[in-house]
Amino acid sequence: MSIDVVEELIATRNRLLKEISGLSYERLNKKPDEVTWSVAQVCHHLYLTESAFTQAIIYGLNKVNGKKAEPKPVQLAVDRTQKAKAPDIVAPGDEPLDSQQIKELLNNSRNLFLEFYNQLEDKSILAEKSTKHPLFGYTPLDQWVELIYLHEERHIEQIKEIKSQL
Repeated sequence: MSIDVVEELIATRNRLLKEISGLSYERLNKKPDEVTWSVAQVCHHLYLTESAFTQAIIYGLNKVNGKKAEPKPVQLAVDRTQKAKAPDIVAPGDEPLDSQQIKELLNNSRNLFLEFYNQLEDKSILAEKSTKHPLFGYTPLDQWVELIYLHEERHIEQIKEIKSQL
């Protein structure tokens, strides 16, 4: 990858935290309508997704017969005109969350990812192996890493939309 992944992860997370900072408990948990997630639910989804992506990347690396996949158009992940239903495993719960809980969840998933990523001596191996992504099919693991911040960027835009509807 030509960009510095860790810098992108930090920059995107900072934008997310800035977007939710100062929101009251009520605004974090208020849904604009019955089908739209609250800001807290979007953040819970980001936590669940980052945790699941980390596990998927580790799984892909450990597969004995892991195959190399062709790069996918993962930049499409930020296109909010393309709707996607979250798989059940990363669907947020209905329980309300306060700002501190949200930050702890996000820190936990990020620390889990960075602990794995920083221990990886040869990161080029990520381009050589793949695992199946729910939207893109078999995707190189380095693109799974990119998808962590691209997916977060998508949901920052969603949070902006939710905030404007409240």
